[in-house]
Amino acid sequence: MSTVPLSKRPIDILLIAFYAVSFTYGFLFNIPEALGVAVSPDSPWPPLRWLYEWAVAEEPAHLLVPLPIFLLSATAIDAFVHTPFIAVMIYALVNEKNWIRLPCWLFAGSAITNMYYYFMATLLGDHPPPNTFYYLVFNLPWLLMPMLLVWRMRHAKPFGDR
Repeated sequence: MSTVPLSKRPIDILLIAFYAVSFTYGFLFNIPEALGVAVSPDSPWPPLRWLYEWAVAEEPAHLLVPLPIFLLSATAIDAFVHTPFIAVMIYALVNEKNWIRLPCWLFAGSAITNMYYYFMATLLGDHPPPNTFYYLVFNLPWLLMPMLLVWRMRHAKPFGDR
């Protein structure tokens, strides 16, 4: 039962780093927003004030009141399903736990589906971002990284015999 040091697993390092950022984002932005904390210049939660400043320039759909149902549902899924799972996934990636394979596939399917609807509603909706290129550079990783995760978990035992 040998383990491969994390330093020798660059894909895992990339996934852990990306999903650590994603977990932080979910904690700071998605959970409060899904709980109904306003994204506004006078929001009681400072990160949502920062999000407001970004959204004014890049993603006006975040400013609609009430929040569009597609954005509220995407945010709620990220907040209450994806964010807690990401903590478990990071633990499993760091510690080479093979049992994470199926949950990763389920998570990736959910994340890809969530991002598909998020992109379609945002890009084809009534309030598209003013700078589509910038929007895609910022948001495409949340579509592409779950695909990389599925590729990483393609083997029945992604970390070998444990």
